[in-house]
Amino acid sequence: MSEDHDHSHQEQGHSHPAAPASPGPVASEDAGSQALSEALRSSFFIVKLVMIILVGVFLCSGFFIVAPQQRAIILRLGAPLHEGAGALLGPGLHWAFPQPIDEVVKIPFSEIQTVKSTVGWYAVTPEQEASGEEPPPTPSLNPGVDGYVITADGYIIHSRATLYYRVEDPIKYQFDFTSASNAVQNALDNSLIYAASRFTVDDVLTKQVTKFRETVQAHVTTLLQNQNMGIVVEQCEVKSIPPRILKPAFDAVAAALSGAENTRNSALSEANRILGKATVDAATITNAAQNDRVRLVTSIKAEADRFDKIMPEYKANPRLIANILLSQKIAQVLTNVQDKIYLPERADGEKRELRLQLSREPQAPKPAAETPP
Repeated sequence: MSEDHDHSHQEQGHSHPAAPASPGPVASEDAGSQALSEALRSSFFIVKLVMIILVGVFLCSGFFIVAPQQRAIILRLGAPLHEGAGALLGPGLHWAFPQPIDEVVKIPFSEIQTVKSTVGWYAVTPEQEASGEEPPPTPSLNPGVDGYVITADGYIIHSRATLYYRVEDPIKYQFDFTSASNAVQNALDNSLIYAASRFTVDDVLTKQVTKFRETVQAHVTTLLQNQNMGIVVEQCEVKSIPPRILKPAFDAVAAALSGAENTRNSALSEANRILGKATVDAATITNAAQNDRVRLVTSIKAEADRFDKIMPEYKANPRLIANILLSQKIAQVLTNVQDKIYLPERADGEKRELRLQLSREPQAPKPAAETPP
C-alpha cells in the first residue's frame, strides 16, 4: 500500500515538471485568432473601400451634359421631376440619380428635324438610298411594294416629301404624344395624298411644281397646328416623277411641251419687240409733227403780229410799204446771187432796154493784205 502510495507520489512528482508545457497550444490559438481577426478587418476595409468607390461611381454616373440645341427633362420613377417650363433643363452640366431611379430624356429644341413621307415612292432599300443607286425599273407597278399617289386626272405618279421642322414646345412634343415623329410623318403622308388629288399630272410634273409643293407644306402645317404638337415647320421639299417604266413617254411629252412653250415665248418676244419699235416710231413721228405744228403756229403768229404793226403805215402810204416789203423779200430770195438787177415798174409805162454782158472776164481775186514785218 505504501509502495503504491509512494509510487503514485512519484508519478505525481514526475508529473509536476511537465505542467509548464501546456501554454504552447493556447498561444498558437491566440495568434491564429488574431491573424483571422486582422484578415477580417482588412477584408472589411477593402469591401468598405470598394463599396465607397462603387457608390461614388454610381453617383458620378448621374452627371450629364445638355447640348446648346437641346433641352432635357428628368423623369423620376417615370414622372417629370417638375411641372411646366420648370421641368426643362437648359444647356450645360446637370446631375440626376442614375437609372432606374431617374431617367434623362433629351429633346432636340432648336435643331432642325427631318422626316420623310412613307407613301408615294417606289421601293428602295436603305443601302441604295444611302449610295444614291437607283433600283432597276420593274415591268409593272407592284402596289404591295411600290408606293404611288393618284393625281386629279387619274394618273399614277411617284412623289416623295421631306419635311424640315423644329421643336418649339418640348413638353408637348415629348409627353402629349406616344411618338411625335410618327405623328408628324402621318401628317406629311396625308398632305402628300391630299395635294396630289387636287393637281393634274402635268401640273405636278411640269407646270405648277412650286404650287404643288406649297400646297403640301400648307396642308401639313395646318394639320400639325390643329394637333397642337408644339413644332414649327421650316421647309418642305417635294420630288415627283412619272412611273419609271413610262419615263421615256413622259420625257417625250415634256420635250414637246417645252418646245411649244419656247416657240410661243419666242413669238411673244418678237411681237413685243415689233410693238415696242412701232410705239417708239409713232411717238417720234407724233413729237416731230407736234414740234412742226408749234413752230408753224408760232411763225404765223409772229407774221400776223408784224403785219398788224405795219398796217397803219401801209394804210398811210401803201406804195412805199409795198416796195419795202418787196425789197426785203427779193433780198431774202436772192441771197446767194452774185449780180442783182432790179427794174421797178415805170409809172408812164415806157419801155426800156436792158443789156447784159454775159461773157465777162472773171474778176481777179483781191491780193491778200501783207502783214507787217
